[in-house]
Amino acid sequence: MKVFIDAQRCQGHGRCFSLAPSVFGFDELGNGHVLGDGVVEGESLALARLAEANCPEHAISIGES
Repeated sequence: MKVFIDAQRCQGHGRCFSLAPSVFGFDELGNGHVLGDGVVEGESLALARLAEANCPEHAISIGES
């Protein structure tokens, strides 16, 4: 599975990188971004789904890689 962040929706609340620091980072403005190529599996996928469910802007999506 692959994780995406919609940069237009992200407002930098930081829940994604707080909940899944192995999947998400933040830029110089504090907005979230996906680390690496965004492909996740196992525990990282579970954490990415937790972050997706807790994103107040619904900026995170997970789909086929």
